[in-house]
Amino acid sequence: MKKKATALMLAGFTLLTACSSNANTNNQANTGAEGNAAGGNQKITVWAWDKNFNIAAMNLAKDAYVAKNADAQIDVVEYAQDDIIQKLNTGLNSGSASGLPNIVLIEDYRAQSFLQTYPDAFQELGDAINTADFAEYKLGPTSFDGKQYGVPFDSGVVGLYVRTDYLQEAGYTVDDLQDIDWQQYIEIGKAIKEKTGKDMLTQDPNDLGLIRMMIQSAGSWYLKEDGTTPDLKDNAVLKEAFESYKELMNANIVKINSDWSSFLAGFNSGDVASVPTGNWITPSVKASADQSGKWAVVPFPKLKNAANSVHASNLGGSSWYVLNNDGKEAAIEFLGATLGSDADLYQKLVTDVGVVGTYKPAAEGEAYSAADEFFGGQKVIADFAKWTAEIPNVNYGLHTYALEDILKVEMQNFLNGTDLDKALADAQSQAESQIQ
Repeated sequence: MKKKATALMLAGFTLLTACSSNANTNNQANTGAEGNAAGGNQKITVWAWDKNFNIAAMNLAKDAYVAKNADAQIDVVEYAQDDIIQKLNTGLNSGSASGLPNIVLIEDYRAQSFLQTYPDAFQELGDAINTADFAEYKLGPTSFDGKQYGVPFDSGVVGLYVRTDYLQEAGYTVDDLQDIDWQQYIEIGKAIKEKTGKDMLTQDPNDLGLIRMMIQSAGSWYLKEDGTTPDLKDNAVLKEAFESYKELMNANIVKINSDWSSFLAGFNSGDVASVPTGNWITPSVKASADQSGKWAVVPFPKLKNAANSVHASNLGGSSWYVLNNDGKEAAIEFLGATLGSDADLYQKLVTDVGVVGTYKPAAEGEAYSAADEFFGGQKVIADFAKWTAEIPNVNYGLHTYALEDILKVEMQNFLNGTDLDKALADAQSQAESQIQ
């Protein structure tokens, strides 16, 4: 199996941006594709993370497929995302896909690293799905060299979850938060803090997910459009995102968290008034049943000065890939018949799991237009589907987390007084020496 040896691999696993990947880390005993070919039927092994989201979604796909193919054997195995990355790299570096699953979930930020590093390890899926049926911004991360390798899945579309009762105490309504920019968000946050004592949001200083959401809203990234050249110094969008982040931190409206659990506790306990993040957080927000009717979801704030910034962005998101090993034909057929084309399945994904996929025909279904009483009767899925279609397409390239390891340090330097132009110039120099 051919592999390229130059790609910088996948450092710095980030807690809050991996579709709640750290919420579930209990591995199960089963492993990979070594158990295929049972009784003449190909057993399909699937690896994914997050039992309440990705695993639950894949199990619905399994149920839908088995209902029409009674002999199908599909084993859905849960691993933490970082374990999946390590196992994939170890297996593919050995030159063999033996022991690996038939289908694996890969975060979009990391997809190009695998596709470009191991170009023969994954199966082309262009004949199994109609790529025009999926949101355009998902096709970049899931394709390589003109070929489609991934079945686009979780949209990762972001929204601004807000506590309507705290807004009301501060003299605002949900309408006041429609289509705002980050400066307006900060001013509203100050008012809420003054009137309620509640912080506006919770942040982990070592997680730059908020920066990622801000820059993608303006169609910008850490790399130029070629996906390889660092674009940090003189990146006006990135500079405004850093400045906005510092304004947030200096406004005394941020509750600091250090891990996933304290992030969840920030809003489940009622300590913060808003959560700017991906739609995958919905089940965690709704976990506090006593807060039903006190939340709404509004469009993501845009950058004030970036001309291309829109009220839509992405955080995390992931897609399904088929490994080039025994059982690949069955795996392709399974994915194509379910997550690749089954609009009815996507209705169940919305109602049963809360997954907002990127399969466009599904948006016509009833589940997408249903009112959600937890969010005061708001048709949140319809809103997320609308914002999904507006997410700017960017090239994540190979190095998202490697670059963020650099930027985390420079962000702290900036917060502590270093001139921003110098901080980003230093980051550029480090990036050029490390990834080029």
